[in-house]
Amino acid sequence: MKKQLLYLKKYHYFFITFTLIGFLLVSSCATKPPIEKGNFKNSDLVELVTLDPTIHLDIRYATNNNIVGQPVYKEARAFLQRPAAKALVNVNNELKPLGYGLLVFDGYRPWSVTKLFWDITSKENKKFVANPKNGSRHNRGCAIDVSLYDLKTGKEIQMTGTYDEMSERSYPNYKGGTKEQRELRDVLISKMEANGFTVYKYEWWHFDYQGWESYRIQNIQFSEIK
Repeated sequence: MKKQLLYLKKYHYFFITFTLIGFLLVSSCATKPPIEKGNFKNSDLVELVTLDPTIHLDIRYATNNNIVGQPVYKEARAFLQRPAAKALVNVNNELKPLGYGLLVFDGYRPWSVTKLFWDITSKENKKFVANPKNGSRHNRGCAIDVSLYDLKTGKEIQMTGTYDEMSERSYPNYKGGTKEQRELRDVLISKMEANGFTVYKYEWWHFDYQGWESYRIQNIQFSEIK
């Protein structure tokens, strides 16, 4: 009887949780992004693997392995505005002689997904997500979430913290972890910053490309990108 009650409680918890997330996802899609005034460049989102197929993808937002616990993307794809995409290819080429390649977790992100992340994130962890009132640089196609993989094994390199981890281990200047983890994190950061990207102060994996403010916030789905 006790086992049955525990099972029912767990089922009830997960049912409520996923129902709430589903509701938030629908409501986020129904809400419109902020209206921006001014002159902006025409969007030219390009799929990363079309420029360089040696860039590996691990698009967790198309899986259950993410902060939401269920897919928020229908397709496991990654896009950036063309200048940012070309710069990323340069980074990948510079890493190869060192024995590493780029592993991409996310690029362009529809605004509705940014709003969903904001809605489900606790107040104390809001610094790890973008405020939908201002939009995210991901929404402009000028931000990338990225790590390294080993060229010989194809395996992801272990950093000081894991992707989307909301703790101090995610800080680019975190002093913990192993010496190797810190060194490889710093290699990634130095190569990215040498090619026009700036690391976000709370996330070693998040980089904004120079000139991001020249592009509008977008809310189109991957299937709509030509």
